[in-house]
Amino acid sequence: MTTLEGRPHTALIVVDAQQQVVADAWDRDGVLGRIAALVDKARNEQVPVIWVQHSDDNMAVGTDGWQLVPELSPAESEPLVHKRYGDSFEDTDLESVLAERGVGRLVVTGAQTDACIRSTLHGAFVRGYDTTLVADAHTTEDLRQWGVPVSPEQVIAHTNEYWTWSEAPGRTGDVKPAFEIDFGTG
Repeated sequence: MTTLEGRPHTALIVVDAQQQVVADAWDRDGVLGRIAALVDKARNEQVPVIWVQHSDDNMAVGTDGWQLVPELSPAESEPLVHKRYGDSFEDTDLESVLAERGVGRLVVTGAQTDACIRSTLHGAFVRGYDTTLVADAHTTEDLRQWGVPVSPEQVIAHTNEYWTWSEAPGRTGDVKPAFEIDFGTG
C-alpha cells in the first residue's frame, strides 16, 4: 500500500546495531538474537537487508564503539548506509539504495528506540513507505539518570503502542513481534 510507485518489495532495516549504541541496552542479547533470526529469514527469502551505521562527535568512525556488534555481520552484498542524524534517510543514500531494489515497505529493527528508531520510522513514513516496527527487535538504554521519566521497557512499549496506530493516505505503519514477520508484500 506504499505511495511509492513500482516499489512492491520489502527490506529489513537494521539500525545502529553498534557496540556503543547497544552496550547498555535493555534485553540486548534477546533483541540481537531476534534481529539475527530476522536477518537469516530475510536472506533465505532473498529479501534485501540494509544496515545503518551511525557516527557523531561521541562515536567516531573506526572506533571500537562505532563497530557493528559481533553477533551481526552484513553479507558482502548487503548495503551499509552511514549516517550522522537520527533519521536514517537524512543526508544519506538510503533512499537511492531502496529505490534501486524496488522497496516500498520497511521492516525496522535496531537501536535506540527513543532516538534513531523513532526518527527512521517517521522519516520513512513521510517519504511514502509502509513501515513495520518489529516489537521485540528494537531496544534502548535506561536514560532515567538524564531525566527520562520512564524505564527502557516503558519506552519500547509506548513506541510499539503508538506506532500501531500510524496511518496516512496510501501508507500504513504496524507493529509485529519477530515471529510474526512476513516479508511478503501482502
